[in-house]
Amino acid sequence: MGTDAPDAGATAASAAPDAAPAASTAPATGRLSAATISRYAIGSLGTGGFATLPGLVLTYYLTDSLGVAAIVAGLVITLAKVWDVVIDPVIGALTDRDLARHGTRRRLMVIGGASIPVLFALTFAVPPALGPAIGAAWVFVAFLLTATAFSLFQVPYIALPAELTPRYDERTRLLTWRVVVLTLAILLFGAGGPALRSRVSDDPVIGYLVMGVVAGLTIGIGMLVATTVARRPVTAGPSGNVVPVRTDALRASGTGIRHHYAAGINALRRSRPFRMLLGTFVLQALATGLMLAGAQYVATWVLRSETAVELLFVALIAPALLAAPAWGVTARRFGKERIFAIASTVFAIAAVSIVGVLWAPGEWIYVPVGIAGIAYAGMQSLPMAMLPDVISHDEHANGPGHAGAFSGVWTAGETVGFALGATTLSIILAVTGYVSSTAAESVTQPDAAVTGIALSFSVVPAVLIVLSLLTLSRYTLRRSDIESLGV
Repeated sequence: MGTDAPDAGATAASAAPDAAPAASTAPATGRLSAATISRYAIGSLGTGGFATLPGLVLTYYLTDSLGVAAIVAGLVITLAKVWDVVIDPVIGALTDRDLARHGTRRRLMVIGGASIPVLFALTFAVPPALGPAIGAAWVFVAFLLTATAFSLFQVPYIALPAELTPRYDERTRLLTWRVVVLTLAILLFGAGGPALRSRVSDDPVIGYLVMGVVAGLTIGIGMLVATTVARRPVTAGPSGNVVPVRTDALRASGTGIRHHYAAGINALRRSRPFRMLLGTFVLQALATGLMLAGAQYVATWVLRSETAVELLFVALIAPALLAAPAWGVTARRFGKERIFAIASTVFAIAAVSIVGVLWAPGEWIYVPVGIAGIAYAGMQSLPMAMLPDVISHDEHANGPGHAGAFSGVWTAGETVGFALGATTLSIILAVTGYVSSTAAESVTQPDAAVTGIALSFSVVPAVLIVLSLLTLSRYTLRRSDIESLGV
């Protein structure tokens, strides 16, 4: 583990004699160092890559390269994600136990980051000659293992902000820069992945394999860099100085995996702010997951250009790179929850306007997609900055050491949302008569399938965002509630 500020280590040592030698990531002023923010944010190169590329191309890979029926392709991805829902709370338990025993969540993060490159490459290494049935089974097993490795990193990674700083605005600052890297990763993988696939070789089999190898390595490196910030959590001392949380307080709650799994469910039950924030985020993950899975289909069958998916991602992400810091500055002035609602509303309006592509397909689509990208930056950074506030609010009443349980449930919910996005798309494709094919085949899609693709990229996501605003309206935590905790 690295350290960032010698004066923070001195403060920690004097305030908590029983603490391990690891230093706090924040100085006495409570301001995180640039090195800590940078290394934490680089982890989103991995999380953004994993969330983007499979969601963008995996369904299309199954239906249009391996010849798997659309409904089966959706089932393959959904079942792999359901496994995530089962294991994420358990991983949250394990990472809380690691924190209690060793003072850091780093162990599982390293295992996940080190194993994901090989597993990710294997997901896109199916020989088409094996046939659709074996191909679907191969992708299912490989993607399930890849998703497991991702969860080993993601669950403790999400728990870290609540422990890196207890400050309301510092959390916004930390998560804002994480989302800047996240949006850059979405651009890199969303536009670069398909470009690499199509340009490295005329043979799609080789293209997908090279894409999987390069993307897997990049994801793993980003994750391993972020593990260097995992260390003892901090809180605010009596004078306002930042000090480590006492290890014995954490050990008091580390009584076993079964207890921690139940604690995650209890956290969901006892924390209304957590339920409302999670419900909002899951609905929005479903909406964005649906659009992500449908982008390649829109490019191929609505815009009639398979390479247009790259331009769709440039339009979506390039504005978001500048918008993420702006959302953070605005949230510090007006409140996270209020600005989150505004960003969500803008996204819904932009999404529903895209339906016009049914009657007038053309380059104008990049304008509403770009507006949606601006809003998406806020929809990512603000709820992630609100989650540490929810955890702190709960810890004030129930004691420290449960951040992993919260992040496990959060990651499970996010996984459900994105998985159901791909599932929803596969159902729409199946109902509207979409024709699957292998890489060597040329097919024509019925008009109903093209209509279904356009609606899945516009009206349906907009409706889901509107529903998410209903749960967000019931989120009750405000700046004053967090500041009243003494942080």
